[in-house]
Amino acid sequence: MHDYLLSLLLGIVEGLTEFLPVSSTAHLRISEELLGISLSDGYWKMYSIVIQLGAILCLPIYFGPRILQFVRSFPRGERGDRTVLTHPLSLVIVAFVCTAVPSYLLTKVIGKNLESLTVMGWSLLVGGIVMWIVDALFGTPRSGGRHQTERMDDMSLGEAVWIGICQIASAVFPGTSRSMSTIAGGQLVGMSRPAALEFSFFLSFPTMLAATAYTLLKTLRPKGPEAASALGVMPANGHQWMVLMIGFIVSFLVALAVVAWFMNWVRQRGFTPFAVYRIVLGIAVLAWVLKGHS
Repeated sequence: MHDYLLSLLLGIVEGLTEFLPVSSTAHLRISEELLGISLSDGYWKMYSIVIQLGAILCLPIYFGPRILQFVRSFPRGERGDRTVLTHPLSLVIVAFVCTAVPSYLLTKVIGKNLESLTVMGWSLLVGGIVMWIVDALFGTPRSGGRHQTERMDDMSLGEAVWIGICQIASAVFPGTSRSMSTIAGGQLVGMSRPAALEFSFFLSFPTMLAATAYTLLKTLRPKGPEAASALGVMPANGHQWMVLMIGFIVSFLVALAVVAWFMNWVRQRGFTPFAVYRIVLGIAVLAWVLKGHS
């Protein structure tokens, strides 16, 4: 298959799955296996990092007005009941720190699991079951009441800390899905579906941007030949740069459309279809591994 078509397909896969609770890491890994892309190829490792960045950059575009609203209301909030520690922007930073510090300390463990289809299969399966149960129990308020936290603006410091801790699971076990971890974690502590989803989007920007920047920095400034090959290498010619740009642009555009669609979907429906999809895909991946793929 031509590299341009490969890039187009992978860009679509990344854009479709980055913000849905189905794990973009697992989908890229599966797609690369199906398309015959060598995981030992440094260029394609770098490619995966860059197209992920393309998807992430759609967030400040889509949420631009909301971000400006938060900035203008800092630190008291729209209703004047927030503080420097409890303003939504501060809570995003708090949750990010709760994820980033443990994840950095667990870097070696995370690296070992990044290419394991077995780990991803089990993570998809177990995560799907957890998501289904959590959404069924906490997705709709009982007796027609209200959720403890209906809007992201009403979140507490404790909720932000909890969600940040939940997000660590997605780093340690690829296939868990960062958005699944944060959404289910938010619902467990009383957040509505829209509130949990919006906070998941806001938290994903610093989390994924930092992870991508860290990996890119290590790639550009490796400590040795082995370290460089383990992380990836930069494009060496015009053709490779063009392939990279196709994937970057496609993932950005597709992710932008997915975010807009997903926000509207969740306001009226739950996460059950995504949970079922995860379970089916997880079983399929594990069966595939048992037949000799690894």
